[in-house]
Parts: sequence; C-alpha cells; structure tokens
Amino acid sequence: MAHDVKSQLTTLIAQALTSVAPGFADLPIHLERPRDPAHGDFATNLAMQLAKALKKNPREIAALLLAELPVSILVAKAEVAGAGFINFTLDPRAKVDVVRAVLTEGGDYGRSPLGGGQSVQVEFVSANPTGPLHVGHGRGAAYGASLANLLAFAGWDVTREYYVNDAGRQMDILGLSTWLRYLALHGVTPPFPPNAYQGDYVWDMAEQLKVAHGDKYRRSVEDVLAGTPGLPAADRADDAAKEQRELHLDALIARAKALLGPDWAYVHQHALTEQLADCRDDLEQFGVAFDVWFSEKALYDTGLVARCVDLLEQKGHLYEQNGARWFRSTAFGDEKDRVVQRENGLYTYFASDIAYHLNKFERGFARIINIWGADHHGYIPRVSGAVKALDLDAERLQVALVQFAVLYRNGQKASMSTRSGEFVTLRQLRGEVGNDACRFFYILRKSDQHLDFDLDLAKSQSNENPVYYIQYAHARICSVLNQWPGDLAALAETALSGLTHPRELALANQLSEFREVVENAARDLAPHLIAFYLKDLAGEFHGWYNAERMLVDDAALRDARVALALAVRQVIRNGLAILGVSCPESM
Repeated sequence: MAHDVKSQLTTLIAQALTSVAPGFADLPIHLERPRDPAHGDFATNLAMQLAKALKKNPREIAALLLAELPVSILVAKAEVAGAGFINFTLDPRAKVDVVRAVLTEGGDYGRSPLGGGQSVQVEFVSANPTGPLHVGHGRGAAYGASLANLLAFAGWDVTREYYVNDAGRQMDILGLSTWLRYLALHGVTPPFPPNAYQGDYVWDMAEQLKVAHGDKYRRSVEDVLAGTPGLPAADRADDAAKEQRELHLDALIARAKALLGPDWAYVHQHALTEQLADCRDDLEQFGVAFDVWFSEKALYDTGLVARCVDLLEQKGHLYEQNGARWFRSTAFGDEKDRVVQRENGLYTYFASDIAYHLNKFERGFARIINIWGADHHGYIPRVSGAVKALDLDAERLQVALVQFAVLYRNGQKASMSTRSGEFVTLRQLRGEVGNDACRFFYILRKSDQHLDFDLDLAKSQSNENPVYYIQYAHARICSVLNQWPGDLAALAETALSGLTHPRELALANQLSEFREVVENAARDLAPHLIAFYLKDLAGEFHGWYNAERMLVDDAALRDARVALALAVRQVIRNGLAILGVSCPESM
C-alpha cells in the first residue's frame, strides 16, 4: 500500500507534466524521500530536468507543475523548494494506511516484482573441503545467504549453489595428511611436511581409518620416503626452501598413490566425505542451506573441461609455449596470460573454473552472481575474459567480493588463530556469540568493506547491540499483544484515524519505506541496507513506546496503536527473515 501511495503520487505528477509539457509526457519521474522530515515526505527534481529543454527557470516550471497538480486526498501540502524541487507532504490518513497494508499482506509485505521471476544463481562459500570453516568463510556464508533471501523476496527465482573443489592438489594434500597421521597411529612416523594439513581434525580422520581398517594401509618409513627429496631445515624460509618443501610434498603424494594403489581413492574419498559432511553440518546449524552442491570432479568426469579448452582453441584464444597451452587472458584485460593445460597434460584449476562458468551459462541462468573472498579480486578479469572468449554474455555475470572479518575483544584485536596455528572456526564463533549475532554482525557492513567484529558487543544485552535492540523491539510488541484482549486478525479493519501523534506518523513513514529499501538493497546486492533499516525502525518504535502508552482506556485509540505495533512487528519479522535472524517473543 505504501508503495501504491508513491505510485499514486507519481501518477498525479505525470498528469501535471502532461499539461505543462505535453512533449515530455514520457519523461521518467523520480521521487525521493528527503533526509530532513521538514522538507516533506517526497521530493522530485522534475522541474530541473525540464529546465534546459523548456528554457525556463526551474522554480518557474515547478510553480507551473504545482498549478496543474490534481487535487488529491493524498497530499496535505506541496511547495517549491530550493533551486526548483517540489516537496510533497502526505496527508496523515495516507501515511497510516500503510498499517492496513502490512496487516493484510503479512509475511508478503515488502515483496517486490522487481526480479520479474528471472532465474539467478548465487554461488557462495565454496571453500575447499580441506578443514573446518573459519570466521572468514562465515562472513561469506552470512552475506550469500542473506543476499539470496533478499533476491528471492525481491522477485528473482534463486538457486543457491556451493562449488565443491573435490579435484586437484589440495584434496590430494588432505588425503596424504590423513594417511601420514594414520601411519603415525601405527608407529610409522616419517617427517610430517610443514605444508600439509596440521589440524586435530586430520588426526580424527586417521583414527577413523584405523578403527575401520586396522593396519591395512600401513607401510614402512623406508617405502614412504623412497625416492622423495629431503626436507630443508625447519628454520629456512627462503624461496628455494619453499620450493623444495612443495617438491617433497608432491613426491609424497605420488608415493602414496603408488603404494596404496586402488586404496588411495578410498583414503582420498574418506577425507573428502568427512570434511564435506562437517561443512554441511556447520552451515546448516548456521541457517545456511544450498539447493545445489556442484562437484568440480564432475566437470572432468563429463569431459566438460576438455570440451571447454577445445572451444577456446577453436575460437583462436589459445597458444602453445614450452609444451603448455595458454589462454590469451591479456587480450581481455588481465595482467598476464594464463595456463589452462600443463606440459604434462593435466588441466589447471583455471581451466576447470572456466568450464564451471560455461556450465552455469548452459544451465540458462539469467544472472550469475559469484561471491568470492576479496583476495580473489585479481581473478575477476581472467574469468570474465574467458566468458567473453567463449562468446557468452559477460554482463550476466557479477562478482561480489567479501572482505575478511577481524575479531575484537575488550577493544583489542583478538587472535585469529589457535595455538596449533588453525584459524578460529565459524563453529567456535557461533558458540561464543550465537547464530543471530553472527548473522547480523557479519552483514553490518558492505561486503567489500573491512569488518571489525566486536565480540563483547555481539554478546551484550544492551541498546548498543543492534541485533539485541531490534529483537527487543519485537519482544516488547509481543508483550503488549499478550496483554491486549482483542482479536489480532480483526486489526486489519481497525479505524486508524486516531494515529496522529508525530511519532506514530514517523513510524508509519518508516513502514512505508520497507519495499523501497528491499528493492534498493536487491539492486545493489547490499543486504546491509536491510539491517540499517531495521535498526532505524526499532529506534522509532522504542521512542514511541517510551513516550506513549499503547493500552489506553480509549478503545478506538488503543486498537489503532496496537494495530500500528503489530505492523511494526510484522515488518521486523519480514526483515530479519531475509537476514536469517530469529525473532524471540520474550527476552
């Protein structure tokens, strides 16, 4: 209904425009909400848009438009302001009509047809399943889930997707790490590579192998180390030492595959399955669900990686150098060309990533949104270039970057790693501050801005804690409703004429903005705008609650105020649902 008020006002201005400048009847009319309430409820710069074409002063044109503006019960006052703005103040009755709209539409209030039902794929998290999710992954999960909810609420057909990197070297390193810890449990202790996976979870997976299969995969230290280059001294940190450690690791992987034969696939799959299950469980407990878990390995199994590279070859975008095949990434704005197939015939991770994006386009999504960590910024030109090289519409692809979150405790930066060198996990963070605070604090800033996560504030029960402040408004309303003896379902028909207090009109204005906020947030891929809006709405409500009694003796006024409170509760629910935050009824 609030959106209808804006539409109705736009129609009134369009009628005035047709009279003043019939040749410009199709000119888009922009209505904005002034920051200062003293400037009215809406303003338009239409007169300034017309000034050059009509060769008149904008204030003069504004006066002409006002003279032709049809009389309407919507508008209490319209006036020329500043350089030629027209400010509109709505009639109080028009403002409070939003309450009826909220109560009638319920959970659908604020929904928008903006997306037009178009399909959009949102791919997010997609962390290598090589260990527990850490606090950085948590921000990507919270942002991606909230954005997907937001786009669905704004009219898109959303597919939430996790790209599982289950092929390639990192999974081989995890498989090797698990096997080496398994050997250690059997008293076989070759030096554990410093660049292998160190966490306690690797010991857990090794113990599972031991319990299930005994010493079936046991081999001697001599067999394990045969033909592998030695490790440099532990205190050496130069490039040559780093390269030697990587060669040693790759040689150990090759030995594991050779010694275990077909059993290597089992060890590898065991590590993958365990870590992927842990990741799924962590995300589900965080309220983050995916429609599709897409396997990188499937791209190879179906031959799509090879087909994709051949397509680039056919289109003239590859060349050979030193036995490898290179993509001319520089032709599309990248800083250097990229290898897609090594001299040993193996495809690179970049090749499978190109194939994955080809698959996305072949599935027919109207929009494709990748949510990547900010450290992947340099990856955008090469992926976008590959999409263009395949003659696909790169405009359908968007990349949203997520900066890392920094934890603070007692005003000091908190350690992001444990004594064993592992990052603080998402599960640990959720255990300390709770899911709601995690979800809300993670999206309190624009995704590509650094986020300082104040642990003490997130746990506090005070008005300074924004998620507590919003949830407390919801709980306060529930408390009032529990004391009110009437029928909630009948409130949509309650007379609202008694809502004339400035705080009540301000609340109604806030409610009427919700759909606009949803649409703006969806356009900008910015769910933090929903968080800001809810904080402001809660502030308006708390101010009204503290200043006025709701359950007054006057039955008509009491019911009108309860209706307004119920509408506020509904919008808080709708907004927090987008952000994946709960709405407790008591606190």
